[in-house]
Amino acid sequence: MTMASSPTAQPTSAAQLKERRARDAAQAMRDHEAKRVATLAKTARLRALRLAKEAEVGEAAPKKTRSAQKAR
Repeated sequence: MTMASSPTAQPTSAAQLKERRARDAAQAMRDHEAKRVATLAKTARLRALRLAKEAEVGEAAPKKTRSAQKAR
């Protein structure tokens, strides 16, 4: 037994599809934003570690400049 497709079934299906796509898009944006925030936090943490290390090394020995290296 097959069911005949009613004219109202197609718009409901299209509306459901549109709603699902909207939910998927919203979820993708939330995921993207979460990854962006995580990347910014990681970058800030690594930058702080690098600057602390450079400051520690900088106190021990003077940093060579690029112009000084080219002069050799």
